[in-house]
Amino acid sequence: MSIDETDKKILRLLQENAHFTLKDIANRINLSLTPVHDRVKRLEKEGIIENYVSILNKKKLGINLTVYCQVTLVKQTYNISESFNHSILNLPEVVECNFVSGNFDYMLKIVLPDMESYHDFHQKKLSVLPEVSLINSFFIISEVKGTTVLPI
Repeated sequence: MSIDETDKKILRLLQENAHFTLKDIANRINLSLTPVHDRVKRLEKEGIIENYVSILNKKKLGINLTVYCQVTLVKQTYNISESFNHSILNLPEVVECNFVSGNFDYMLKIVLPDMESYHDFHQKKLSVLPEVSLINSFFIISEVKGTTVLPI
């Protein structure tokens, strides 16, 4: 599964705007439509292109608070981690969850309308999970950079 410079150009364009048609892409990289189509289909089949999504404006949707939480589990065992993972998958406020190394076990990214919503989430959903021992929360004051574009 190797990608060449032409594949990278296609991927950069699709990251910039997933609405680009195959014709748009072909015109921008000076390639005919059929090879672009074949390349995109191959990139999809190989799983390099996982999905096509729309990126929404959080502020316009009333989601004004982003919180990062460092979560420490009661014990670092497989069963406890798996149980926590399963619980997190059912919390739509959590938009990212990563198992990490260091002084805590998980880093969560949580988005909510406001501080009151976070308080409810913390008290009623996160801190009540039996696997959770400690939560440290960090509130985003201002986002300097937010992108989904990978540097390829």
